[in-house]
Amino acid sequence: MGALVSGGIMSLDGYIADEHGDFSWGRPDAEVHAFVNDLERSVGTYLYGRRMYEVMRFWETAADLPDLPPVEREYAATWRKADKFVYSSSLEAAPTSRTRIERAFDPEAIRRLKARSERDLSISGPGLAANAFRAGLVDEVWMLLYPVVLGGGTAFLPDGVRLDLELLDERRFDSGVVYLRYAVREER
Repeated sequence: MGALVSGGIMSLDGYIADEHGDFSWGRPDAEVHAFVNDLERSVGTYLYGRRMYEVMRFWETAADLPDLPPVEREYAATWRKADKFVYSSSLEAAPTSRTRIERAFDPEAIRRLKARSERDLSISGPGLAANAFRAGLVDEVWMLLYPVVLGGGTAFLPDGVRLDLELLDERRFDSGVVYLRYAVREER
């Protein structure tokens, strides 16, 4: 059975993008990107909200860019090998391989997907992930905390959800970025 993991790059005050939607402050350097590549190797399926998918679909053709750094080329290969589910009521078709459009979030379908998965599943996009948190589906949370305070924007974690967490792993990077990985405790 695969674990459902919600992970993200965020500011110290918990935002994945500022109030204007900018997330360029969180571009990983080579050390952090290599670490993310290691994290993503266990993922067999990505679950995306439409907007997150539109950002991530860059990786479908990124390896074709002549100046793409090797660490990013490696991530692109990992991303292309994984299955992708995009939750959208407006997206007509997905321009990426191994991608399926889902019109609505169905907690029971996610439970079945987790049960039959041999690899982990990753859920991204704050709205979609909020649904999974509220349904008690998320098994682990990881975050890369960047040494920046944005003061507002798009929050990584949803309001109105209480989670009791157990620290599983941590790491500090030369850039000041801190990685934290938590298990969601069963008493939800």
